Amino acid sequence: MKSILNTVQAEFVAQFPTSAKRYEEAIKIFPAGVTHDGRYLRPFPIYVSHAEGSHKWDLDGNEFVDYWMGHGALLLGHNHPAVCQAVGEQLSRGTHYGASHEPELAWGRWVQRLVPSAERVRFVSSGTEATMMAIRLARGFTGRNKLIRFAGHFHGWHDTVMLGIKPPYDVPSSVGIPNETLASIICLPPNDIDAVEQALVTDSDVAAIILEPAGGSNAAIPTKEGFLAALRELCTAHRVMLIFDEVVSGFRYVPGGAQEYFDVTPDLTALAKILAGGLPGGAVAGRADIMTLLDFQADSHANRYERMMHPGTYNANPLSAAAGAAALEIVATGTPQQHAGDLTLKLIQGMNEIMQTTGTPGCVYGDLSGFHLMVGQKDFQPDDAAQILTRAEPERLSIGMGGLTSLVRAAMLLEGIDPSGPSGRLSLAHTEADIEQTLAGFERALTRLKRWEVWA
Repeated sequence: MKSILNTVQAEFVAQFPTSAKRYEEAIKIFPAGVTHDGRYLRPFPIYVSHAEGSHKWDLDGNEFVDYWMGHGALLLGHNHPAVCQAVGEQLSRGTHYGASHEPELAWGRWVQRLVPSAERVRFVSSGTEATMMAIRLARGFTGRNKLIRFAGHFHGWHDTVMLGIKPPYDVPSSVGIPNETLASIICLPPNDIDAVEQALVTDSDVAAIILEPAGGSNAAIPTKEGFLAALRELCTAHRVMLIFDEVVSGFRYVPGGAQEYFDVTPDLTALAKILAGGLPGGAVAGRADIMTLLDFQADSHANRYERMMHPGTYNANPLSAAAGAAALEIVATGTPQQHAGDLTLKLIQGMNEIMQTTGTPGCVYGDLSGFHLMVGQKDFQPDDAAQILTRAEPERLSIGMGGLTSLVRAAMLLEGIDPSGPSGRLSLAHTEADIEQTLAGFERALTRLKRWEVWA
């Protein structure tokens, strides 16, 4: 492995020399040299200068087909004209009023119009804030304490959701989490409705169940047919709040998100990413009776004990509101979702055909507008992609490519493709030409990986 890393280091320095220099500066400023865990890459990350549509360029002029798409926020692609115009017009009027304003009304109306569960909406600044708020609302409304979550699902990085993200699922994914907090979390196997029913029958202190409705870890662990409907029935029967974490899936599958696509309405929904049109922003949307916990009441003294406090300096800031409203108006047509979904199917099929013809172990699978790489995994075959859930344990899907992730991404970067680690998302801006370019680059990347002797 050390010799492989030395080879990758040499090839990276040769192709991305300016990024190498910037990373040397960055490690003196930022822990690990990055500002987001997902951007860490061995031997070093690339530094991007600008982006347009479905492409981005680094500081040395290398061009990439981009499958990060702003961590999934850019369903419309980079610099969509309508979003840029809305932000530019708002920028000339001010970035932060510390007051209510009309753009937040327009933004909120679009959320109510599109998201089935959105009887009321409260904006926050990120997906992590949105899940944190939804969980607190559920606890406040029910008067209960415990939370059921599913192994392999990701809900941000606040204390309550740090257990159960990656195997081993009984160990939190971070230091600094109090044992008392961990004791309030029940982590169950994904798609196991019998385990959910047993937990609800035996524990009356469960306030809520939270999950990514389209599947755990950005749909890397797909949701079994019928599971969401059964979960909805159990939550209703036991008066437990059902929270859909639609930070990733919101507006992506269809305009109303996974809850519209699967025709199951939760009590509360956490939103972010596409919601704000590429700018920072999140929201909790849900039942009016639950959201009244945010209302002010006449007796301000009693109010402290009867409502949920919610400040937030950048909540519904005018720039994010303008970008979000402009983006959601286009999202509402359904055209971006259909376009990205069609291209994704072609990309997945083409990648699997290349892996099969080149004798590369593994497969590529995915959902609407997203794909997941299992390159180099000898216990997977290209024809596994259509039945991935029935042929692999959730733990295996959650790990993905494991230690090969950085090497696979490095090989693809050197060939002009930038997946977000083991996955990627498409957008309205991606084209048939991008798919052809990606498939050609993917085949060259596999040849490079074989030359590196990543697998026998």
